[in-house]
Amino acid sequence: MDPSVIGTMIPIFFFAMIAAIVIVPRYFKSMERQKMAETLKAAIERGQPLPTEVVDAISSGVKTPPSPQRDLRTGIVWLGVGVGLAAMGWALGFEDPDATFPIIGIACFPAFIGLAFIAMYFVGRERR
Repeated sequence: MDPSVIGTMIPIFFFAMIAAIVIVPRYFKSMERQKMAETLKAAIERGQPLPTEVVDAISSGVKTPPSPQRDLRTGIVWLGVGVGLAAMGWALGFEDPDATFPIIGIACFPAFIGLAFIAMYFVGRERR
């Protein structure tokens, strides 16, 4: 096989794999919800009471409203990602000093996102 064809196919398959990882679970989840809705519709039409397990299963996919505690947790995780990337840049600096500052620059993005979430925690806490 021609090396240029292989060189072209690798990125295509890589992005197709990423798309499949995102799309396939969402498809199966939507199919599961559709079947659950059909089952509920049939039960309601027959006048059967809804079991509490079914109500719990329906409400399990509902996102909780944002809260200051959730902002703090999210901020700490993002800040940890930024610090981890900065540490990786520092460690790579031992082998290649030119790699340190670009990676630390990239690490600033998640770190500042984390700091913004932590600031939202303090602002949201004062409102309550």
